[in-house]
Amino acid sequence: MISYTTDVSGLTEADLAGFFVGWPVAPSPAQHLAVLRGSYRVVIARSGAEVAGFVHLISDGVLTGFVPWLEVRPAFQGRGIGTELMRRIVAEAAHLYSVDLTCDEELRPYYERLGMTALTGMGLRNRSAL
Repeated sequence: MISYTTDVSGLTEADLAGFFVGWPVAPSPAQHLAVLRGSYRVVIARSGAEVAGFVHLISDGVLTGFVPWLEVRPAFQGRGIGTELMRRIVAEAAHLYSVDLTCDEELRPYYERLGMTALTGMGLRNRSAL
């Protein structure tokens, strides 16, 4: 059974190992934990004590929010966990004017099914920061 929480106070680096599969350079568990603790809102999916997935939102808290990462461990994919995480993070941001994210082209249909609209954007990546 999957449970969901917005409480990150008990998370440890060990809880966060095994995410970012397929990334050219993955954030370390220490970086991952710092990101979640520093976020405006977070939703964690757990299967018992194991972290199955997470999503987080950075925001000004007034009008805009951005979802940098939605991740579900491979062993838990295909069960609707990512969809539920997104549903919950959007609910946490219901008072905001906009919630944006960027994704790879192949993920656009997934986010469109969740009600998101494709936008044009730009970005800068510093892979050496990881």
